[in-house]
Amino acid sequence: MRTWQISGVLDAARARIATARLVAAYGVPPLERTRLSAALSAHLRQCLTKGGTWRLTLNPIARGSGEGRLEVLVTPSREVSAAGQPPWRMTLACPEPDRSPEPGPADDPAALAEALLGADEDTALVLRKLREQEELVAFHREELQQTNQGVVALHAELDAAGRAQREAFAAERKARTEAEEARRRLTFLADASAVLTTPLNHHEILRRLPDLLVPGYAGNVDLWLFETDDDPRGAAAHPAAVTAARTGRPQYAADHPGHLAGVDDHPTSPAHSARPVLCIPLPTRREPLGVLTMSPPGERWDRDDAVMLVELTRRASIAIDNARRYEHNRDIAETLQRALLTELPTPGFLGMAARYLPATQGMNIGGDWYDAFRQPDGSVIAVVGDVTGHGLHAAVMMSQLRTALRAYAVDGGSPGRLLTRLHNFLHNLQPDLYATAVIARFHPDEPTLTWAAAGHPPPVLRGPDGRVTILDAKPGAMLGIPLKQDIADHTVRVAPGTTLALYTDGLVERRARGIDPGIERLAAALGSFGPAELEIDLGGAADGILDPLLSDSERDDDVCLLLCHLRERG
Repeated sequence: MRTWQISGVLDAARARIATARLVAAYGVPPLERTRLSAALSAHLRQCLTKGGTWRLTLNPIARGSGEGRLEVLVTPSREVSAAGQPPWRMTLACPEPDRSPEPGPADDPAALAEALLGADEDTALVLRKLREQEELVAFHREELQQTNQGVVALHAELDAAGRAQREAFAAERKARTEAEEARRRLTFLADASAVLTTPLNHHEILRRLPDLLVPGYAGNVDLWLFETDDDPRGAAAHPAAVTAARTGRPQYAADHPGHLAGVDDHPTSPAHSARPVLCIPLPTRREPLGVLTMSPPGERWDRDDAVMLVELTRRASIAIDNARRYEHNRDIAETLQRALLTELPTPGFLGMAARYLPATQGMNIGGDWYDAFRQPDGSVIAVVGDVTGHGLHAAVMMSQLRTALRAYAVDGGSPGRLLTRLHNFLHNLQPDLYATAVIARFHPDEPTLTWAAAGHPPPVLRGPDGRVTILDAKPGAMLGIPLKQDIADHTVRVAPGTTLALYTDGLVERRARGIDPGIERLAAALGSFGPAELEIDLGGAADGILDPLLSDSERDDDVCLLLCHLRERG
């Protein structure tokens, strides 16, 4: 058993690193390690917010069969426990319970590097798993498209059959009636499929499905979803629904055989109404999502209507599964993006304000980022960057770049040197991914600003006299490209009252006008403020810059703005 006392963020970091290394040594799979690390980090962050002393315990539990469990327990001190805070526990399967590894010193740079690389490897595995899920979603989308094409082809065949049967009056009437009924079903199926596949929210799909079926094809509809807390409202209690869930085949329960195609007849239950019930599972490639239970709008269903209902349920299941996957990926990405928004430092000589606005289209998660932190010599580093692409991959890569920059900055180094190291890091870690960035360094005892850029829009500098300068000295190339480069530093003299604007291209670039007019508009907006406005309300100034530049309601790129204002000496 290992125990760590946690009363501050350094204690929490050391305990988390040691726990991750021990869990890996016990043979816990990478996905389970990643899940543990994310959950433990989130809980320790909550513990630090509440204050007090906490104890983290890692306890391997061996079993006679050779397998075992690892129990991770976080318990509060007596003061926190008296306030009603319960312990937090997570248990993992342990393939090697008898192994007793040593965690090693958490402060050792080699241990920290190993922990960082191990976390990167686990993250890469999670990304591969996510890529597999994305490919599965694409497969289902293609399958649905092929089904719709088959419906259109069948529609054309029915029309041809109707024209061929017009020669005989009696046969023509019968064929026309059958064709109209089939057209009605196919039209309903196509329209209903469009209604169900349009939203990417599975709750909205579940709300729309009963409205589509009642009253035309069902008297009432119940949905029983597995792995949720939703009340099945009696659907799960019906034996036919249980059988459908177990076998994966539609069930028809009535006091008479239904003889419906693809549907098994199920004996009626004395405990339920004698009214017929049709129970259709919601299938996916892995396992059913639940069961759809409905009663007929009249005495019983037409056989073709039953076939159509089974097909509609299959399409609804695909739509629900796709929506859940999308929501899951979106929630992960949004959580990661929110966790990476930096709380700016508050040095006495420098005021800072940042704004981040996600794109209004797509998953709303991109690779734009900002950061600001102090270096050991008292200077402040401000950075704005942009990783190519959108979605979870870009957000994860952005977090790795931000972490790497902070790690490199511990050793000091100028902005150009830091960007050069980031370039090598990205090129070796993700050869097919690129990024741009600009870094500025302010020192409280130096009258100069040092900055460097790599493929990024130029910083905009407003002097104390209101004059605005675009710092367009030659930047380095994009980070990560297959090119060896040493990014140069640039220096400009500054005085109290100077304001620097760092930003991403989403703020200034428009497809119809390019990027240069946008930079000029930014410079004009920054120069329109008086010295007192920037000194007193820098956040308000940031909002005042965004409003005129982002008049468009739709944005297909993220927007990031970071203002740094040298305060007047007191």
